[in-house]
Amino acid sequence: MALGYPDVADMSGDAFRALARPLIVALEGSDLGVNILLVPTHELVSPESLIARTSINRMAGFTTMPPRDIASFQPQDGFEPPEGPFYLVVDPHTGTSYVNREPDVAHKLIDSDERLPLTLEEGLAIATQHPDWLVKKNGFNLLGSRSADGRVPSIWMSQNSPRLGSVWPNSRHTWLGNAYCSARRGVSLFR
Repeated sequence: MALGYPDVADMSGDAFRALARPLIVALEGSDLGVNILLVPTHELVSPESLIARTSINRMAGFTTMPPRDIASFQPQDGFEPPEGPFYLVVDPHTGTSYVNREPDVAHKLIDSDERLPLTLEEGLAIATQHPDWLVKKNGFNLLGSRSADGRVPSIWMSQNSPRLGSVWPNSRHTWLGNAYCSARRGVSLFR
């Protein structure tokens, strides 16, 4: 609410809370712990509006990619979000143990470690809800999403601001981790 998501979704705060209420109720009876991340789907809040809502030291997040490029990043098979306007990511991490790895190599390592690579929406949820992770930990690739030409979305610090960009699957960057989580949970997955 404090980040202005209802305005971006073009709805009242009450209506926005009502959409999240079933997930909150399901969460109250769960044992997921506190290391969780609330993720709005791109149908509810667009990725380009989320990066603009990110701020570190009053420096707003940005992207130089046109909206059609951002829209081209789709979840890969097996990493589609649970149904509903919101879902939870359990144990999100910016992937410090996978820094300086090509995305394709990191993807295999994440799979072998029985973790799930984060998608574009999930990475943006980290950047908006935990922008300090970009400063304290590292920027990160979001291997759960790809564009048709194979690019992987990434978020890192540029000009003292969070930036949404992309990398090629065979590129290596010393400052980029490869973000992951242990699980995704929607309302239906609590039952």
